[in-house]
Amino acid sequence: MGELGIAMAAGGLTTLNPCVFPILPLVVGASLQEHRIAPVAMGIGMALAFALLGLATGLLAESTEFDSESIRNVSALLMVLFGTVMAIPQTKDIFSRIISPMANQASALSAKLDRGSSKLVLPRALLMGMLLGFVWTPCSGPLLASTLSLAASGGAASATLTLALFGLGAAIPLISVGYLSRSTLGRVREWVILHGARAQQIMGVLLAAVGLMVFFAWDKAIEASIIRLLPDSWTRFTTMF
Repeated sequence: MGELGIAMAAGGLTTLNPCVFPILPLVVGASLQEHRIAPVAMGIGMALAFALLGLATGLLAESTEFDSESIRNVSALLMVLFGTVMAIPQTKDIFSRIISPMANQASALSAKLDRGSSKLVLPRALLMGMLLGFVWTPCSGPLLASTLSLAASGGAASATLTLALFGLGAAIPLISVGYLSRSTLGRVREWVILHGARAQQIMGVLLAAVGLMVFFAWDKAIEASIIRLLPDSWTRFTTMF
C-alpha cells in the first residue's frame, strides 16, 4: 500500500510542478471553453495512458529471462538513481535536456489535435490527456521513471495499478484547475511556484530511500514486523484477494 501511495503522490507532483502548473490554466481553459466536462476527459485520458504504460512495463518485466529478484534489485537501483536526479537540480536539468526530443514529438502531435474538428471535442480532450504526461516529461521525467522502476518490480497487474494511480494523481490537479475560481487558482499557483521545486526534491529523497529499502529487502522486514502485530483475522482478510 505504501508503494501505491508513493505512486499517486508522484503523479500529483507531475502536474504540481513549477514548470508545468503555471501553464495548466491555458491548456485546460481552452478545452473547458469547448465543453464543460472536457477537463475530466483529459484527466481520464492521462490516467489511461499511464495505466497502459504500466501494463506494458509489467508485461516486459514478466517476459524477460531474469528472475523476479533480479528485476526487483535493478528496479530498486533505478529508483535510487532517478530519486537522486530529482533531488539535485543540476542533474535534473541534464536529464530534462536528454529526454526533450521525445517531449517535442508529443507536443507537436498535441498541437495537431488542437486543430481538430470541434465536433470531436471530448475524444480530442481524451487523446490530449493521454499525451500531456509525455509533453511534460522534461519537467517531471524522473518522477515517471522512478514510478516505472517501482512498477517493474511487480507483475503486470501490479504495474498497471501502480501507473494508473500515478496517472490519477497527475489527473486530479489537471481536472481541478478547470473548475477552480480565479482567486483560488491564483493562490495555488503562488504556492506551487514557491514550494513546488522543494516538494520535488523531498519526493526524490523519498524515492531514493524507498529504492534502498527495496534493494536491501528492508521493506520485507518491515512488512513482516507489521504482519506480526496485526490480528490473524486481518491477515486472513487481506490474503483473500
